[in-house]
Amino acid sequence: MSQSYSVPASDHASTNQTAPAKNIVDTAIGAGIFTTLAAGIKAAGLTSTLAGKGPFTVFAPTDEAFKKLPSGAMDALLKDSAKLKAVLNYHVIAGHVSAKDMKSGDVMTLQGSPLTAVVASSDVRVNGAHVRRADLVATNGVIHAIDAVIMPKNWQLLAAAA
Repeated sequence: MSQSYSVPASDHASTNQTAPAKNIVDTAIGAGIFTTLAAGIKAAGLTSTLAGKGPFTVFAPTDEAFKKLPSGAMDALLKDSAKLKAVLNYHVIAGHVSAKDMKSGDVMTLQGSPLTAVVASSDVRVNGAHVRRADLVATNGVIHAIDAVIMPKNWQLLAAAA
């Protein structure tokens, strides 16, 4: 009797904690804080890439991060799929890098420009954006929620962007 009781409990625990069931795109959608990012991935034609084999590490701006962009910047990006794709690919690196494995320094993005990670005992940042929620594990990689939309050096979104 105790065996039949414990088996479903352990099966349930392992399903939820060790084996992710969703790819990066579905994990981002399921998290509920990346709706703008998910719309951008779709508009840029990146769904098949980020749902593909990977592994990928995505520094994913939250919906709040997108709200910090200059007025009209996201609308302009959604109308320019090539630039949108470049901006979103700048948030992705090849490989599965969990927060505990991150190191300070430059790392190449899928966009082709490096981003700079700064890792301290209490904080992880990429190009100054703070990782607010780390290690959302997907079947083909990992997502780290960040509090800003990051850009390669010398890129701007509209004249008002810093």
